[in-house]
Order: sequence, then C-alpha cells, then structure tokens
Amino acid sequence: MKKIFTAAAAALVIASCTSDLSSLNVNSKAPEQVPAGALIANSTVSLTDYLTSVNVNLNNFILWSQHWTQTTYTDESNFLYNGRDVNGNTFDAMYATVLRDLSDARKFIEADDKLLASSKVNQLAIVEVMEVYTYHVLVDIFGDVPYSEAIGDDVTPKYDNDAEIYTDLVSRLLAAHSVLGGDNGLGSYDLIYGGDSDSWKKFAASLALKLAIRAADVNPSAQSVASAAVAAGVFTSSSDNAMLSYTSSPPNTNPLWDDLVQSGRADFCAANTFADVLNGLNDPRRGSYFRNLDSAGGVIGAAYGLASSYALHSQPGDALEDATRAAALMDFTEVEFLLADAAARGWSVGGTAADHYAAAVTSSIEDWGGSATDAAAYLAQTDVAWDATMWKERIGVQKWIAMYTRGNEAWATQRMYDYPAMNVAVEALISTPTRMSYGIDEYSLNGTNVAAARGGNDDQMGKVFWDAN
Repeated sequence: MKKIFTAAAAALVIASCTSDLSSLNVNSKAPEQVPAGALIANSTVSLTDYLTSVNVNLNNFILWSQHWTQTTYTDESNFLYNGRDVNGNTFDAMYATVLRDLSDARKFIEADDKLLASSKVNQLAIVEVMEVYTYHVLVDIFGDVPYSEAIGDDVTPKYDNDAEIYTDLVSRLLAAHSVLGGDNGLGSYDLIYGGDSDSWKKFAASLALKLAIRAADVNPSAQSVASAAVAAGVFTSSSDNAMLSYTSSPPNTNPLWDDLVQSGRADFCAANTFADVLNGLNDPRRGSYFRNLDSAGGVIGAAYGLASSYALHSQPGDALEDATRAAALMDFTEVEFLLADAAARGWSVGGTAADHYAAAVTSSIEDWGGSATDAAAYLAQTDVAWDATMWKERIGVQKWIAMYTRGNEAWATQRMYDYPAMNVAVEALISTPTRMSYGIDEYSLNGTNVAAARGGNDDQMGKVFWDAN
C-alpha cells in the first residue's frame, strides 16, 4: 500500500511541474483497450452461460425440449415468450456481448505487433471457431439472422439466408482448423483448453461434423464435409470435451446453480413428456437427472404446460445444484451420436452406426454416474437396442435424452429427427415451436430488414432450413 501511495504522490508532483495535464483525464482503472485474451475469455463465459441458463427471461429451451415444465408461472412452457422479450434478449446476448467481444478481440490481435506470429494465427482461428459456434446457435433458433453485416457500423444489418450462412460457417471452420496447433499463447485466458490449440483443432473438426449432420437432409455436400471432418480428427474421448469450469463463488458459478439454488425459487419440475420416455425405457440416469422419484425409481412428471405442485413432482437433480459443475459447448457423447448418424446414412466415417450409437449412450450414462454394466443392460433392451430400420428414431430419442441440461441441443435434436413426439402444451394447446420469432426491437429498429427475412414469414411454426421433415 505504501508503494502505491508513493507512486501516486510522485505522479502528482510530475504533473504539477508540467503544462500538460491531459494525463489526469485518463482513468487508469478503466483501460481504453482490454487485452484480446480477456475478450475471448468473456465471450466464452457469456456464450456458455447463455446456453446453460434456465432463466426464463433468457433461455427457454429446456422447456421447449419438454424436459422440464414450470410449476407456477407457465407462460414459457406454453411458448409465450414475447412478454419477457426472450427473443430480443437472445439477440442481445449473442450479438451485443459474445459476437461484439469476439470482433473486438480479432481487431486487437491483428493490431498487436508484439504477438508471436504463431500465437496470432492460432488466436485468430480460435475467434473464428467461437464465432462459427455462436452463429450456428442463432441460425438453429431463428433461421435467417444478421450475418454478413451483423457486427460493424451499420445498425440496420440485413438478414442473411440461413442455409447460406451455414455454408459459409463450414468454410470458415475448415480454414480455421487448417492453421490450429501448438500453444496459442492465451494461457489462462483460454478457459476451454488452457492454451492448447491441438484441442481446439479437434473441437473445430467436431463442430464441422455437427454442421454437416445438421444439414445432411438438405445439402448433398454435407457428406464430403463430414468425411473431411472425421479424417481431420474429431473428439475420441470425454477428455476432448469443450467444457467451461465454474467456481463455487458468484459471479463465476454455474447458471443452473444461480437459477435453482441462489434464486431460492422452485419454478421447475420434470415434464411428463420426458418422464414417460425415461420411465418407459427404465433409464438408469433418472436418479441423477431428477430427485423425488417414486417408490419404484420412476420420474414423477407434471403435465406439460400446466401449473403443478413442485413438491408432488420430480425436481431437477442434486447434481444440477453444484455451483462448480462444468458446462459443455460440445462433448464426446454428442460426437458419437453424430458419427452414428453419418454411418447410418452409409457415409465413410469409420466404425459402424451400431458401435457409435452404443458408445454415445454409454458415454452419457457414465458421465451421469452410471457404469458400463448399467449401459450394457440398458442397450440390451428391445426399445433401446440399435435397429437400422428405425435409426432416426433410435438416435433422436437417445440423443434427446442425453442432451439433458443442454436445452438448445435437445430442442434441435427433436426437430431434426422428429422423435420423440412432443406433447401439446396444456394451456396454449399447441406443440413446441420449430423456431423462435424475431424480437420486438428488431421490428422497431430494423423493420425493413426483419420484415424481409424468411420471405416475410416470421411464423414460429415455420422451419429453419435443415428441418426438412
């Protein structure tokens, strides 16, 4: 403390002896340029927080996947989200925070003459991977979104076609993958892989595989992209997972803890949609996914969309109330389901569809505390065992189950495979929307462009380009 005061006093003496007092206008505690690494770290946290959150003002997709339903205030379980501006809040979270931070990070990296050339190349590639991931989330939610003009001086950007965005995302991802490798120089700012660009390289390849499978029903080039991604090296174990770790102290706790524990609220319980599937398959994850099971170990689900008693139904499990619980952007379980899909289509990705499917289910069960023996018994059941004649149903149901706590991905999975069937929300009398409509701010501030998006069709029962069935 003495040194700080001494330095401050010296600075005042120097300032008083000169005619230029402009330096006194600079707030040393609020630097004009934030380190690029800090911006990458902040964007990583913001993106993962959004995807993990179950705050009804921000992310409703664990409800839309019908894993949970609400106990008291049921608007979001009935798909009434405009009142809370959930669609607008999603735009704000993705564009104003995540993508803005990544854009600024890119500028600072490019302008940093002291940064090693190898570090610069890797850091720029990581920014690309994160931007690609963020835009794929936006497309999967809305369809057409601002892209080519999204981050810049134009405050009224045009909306780009969703299929064309995906095509460009794949190109960007493969280009980033080609230069990743070694130490990226970010150190502790790399919250996912701790500076290891070889791990980012696997993440990039795995994400390319995901985009290819997502578009597989509508884009013939998806097969070659998937084959290239697998050849480039996708995740091969859970040690490759793209995970963000949280701490036990706010504000760096898992958002699930924020919404389930710190909030002091009891807003969510198991939806009967999810409970019926889990119970029907005697799923070994039930005791980890939920607590307050029935005497036979079954999940007690509430009617989806109907106000129901928290105490009388199964509630989000104890594991979800761990403030330090890590959250995934992508994991080995998901990759194995993607490989199962590719192999079922007859694509050359190595291994059989049955083997990849079994690996995916086993990985999920083990991640939730089950054993290989539990997984083998589960996979031996007639309604779980691989069946090539109904492969979309098998993958759809099991991936939907495995993506628990990853609401965005569970919802996307159900839309892609059309399994399992979703219930009609009791109060709204409609089933889950296939996309989210645009927010009111877009109509107020960017009316011409949002009105032209999707050919003028902002119906929440419309479909994004890859939802072909």
